[in-house]
Amino acid sequence: MQNLAPIALFVYNRPEHTRRTISYLQKNLLAEDSRLFIYADAAKTDIDKTKVDQVRQLIKGVTGFKSVKIIMRAQNLGLADSIISGVTELVNQYGKVIVFEDDMLSSPYTLEYFNEALARYNSEEKVMHIGAYMYNIEHENLHETFFFRAATSWGWATWDRAWKEFEPDVDVLLKQFDSKKINQFSIEGTMNFWKQLEGFKAGKNNSWAIRWYASIFLKGGLTLNPAISLVHNIGNDGSGVHSQKESTYNVQLAKKAIKQFPSEIKENEEAYKAIRSFLKNRKGTLLQRGFRFINQLKVKYSGK
Repeated sequence: MQNLAPIALFVYNRPEHTRRTISYLQKNLLAEDSRLFIYADAAKTDIDKTKVDQVRQLIKGVTGFKSVKIIMRAQNLGLADSIISGVTELVNQYGKVIVFEDDMLSSPYTLEYFNEALARYNSEEKVMHIGAYMYNIEHENLHETFFFRAATSWGWATWDRAWKEFEPDVDVLLKQFDSKKINQFSIEGTMNFWKQLEGFKAGKNNSWAIRWYASIFLKGGLTLNPAISLVHNIGNDGSGVHSQKESTYNVQLAKKAIKQFPSEIKENEEAYKAIRSFLKNRKGTLLQRGFRFINQLKVKYSGK
C-alpha cells in the first residue's frame, strides 16, 4: 500500500502514557512505511514544565517509522488549538491525516485499517471521518465495520475535503440545531453531546472534538467505525485534560486485521441500535449508580 497517510501524534506532559502509545504504534504493520509528526505542546505552568521536558526528551529518541518530525511548540496552545492547527497543516500538505493523542494504545492493524479506509472512501463526500475506537458493544451480528453519525476522537483519520467543513465557531453550529436535530445528535438523549456543545459555549470545556462531530452531523456526514475497537484509551485514569477515573469505556483491542468495509454509504441501523443500547445502559441501573456514588464518597472522605 503506497501513499500512506501521515500520523499526527499530540503530546504534552504524560511521559509514561506517551511511551506506551508510541510503543504500540511502532508495532503496527505499516509503522516503518509511515511518516510520524509529533506535536509537543509547551508547558502551561511551571508545575507542568518538568513532565513536559521529560516528554520532549523521550520523543527525541523515537525510531521505527519512515521518518519522524518533531514540532516543539514555543507557547502553550492547549489541546484543541494544537490539534486543529496540526491537522490543518498536514491535510493541506498530504490531503489526509491519521490522528493520535498521547494516551491511545493501538492494535497492530490500526494503521492498516486507517489507510485502507482513507483510500477506499477518498471520493465519497458523505464519509467525513474514520474512527478506530468503539464502545464495548454487542458485535456478534454486526459487520466488521459500519457507518454511524457520531465521530469518536480516540484515534481517527480524515481528508482535506472533509476537514474543510470543520466549523470552529460554536455560535454558527448552535444556531443550526432545532429540537429534532438535538435529539438525533445526542443519540436520542443517551449521550451528552448537546450538553458538551453548550458547555463549550459556556467556557466549561475546550473540546475540538464536539465541534468536529457537530460539523459532520450538520453536513449530513457519516463516520466509519470498527465493531471491535482498534484503540484503547489509557487516559481515563484522571491524568488527562478532560478525563476522570473511568472504566466504562475500557475495551479489548482487536486481534485481527479488518477485511470488510461497507459498500453502501448509509448509517447502519443495527450498529446504531447497539451503540444506543450501550450508551443508555452504560452507567447501570439506578441502584448500581447509587452504590457507586456511595463508594466514591467513602473513598473521597477516607482520605485515599
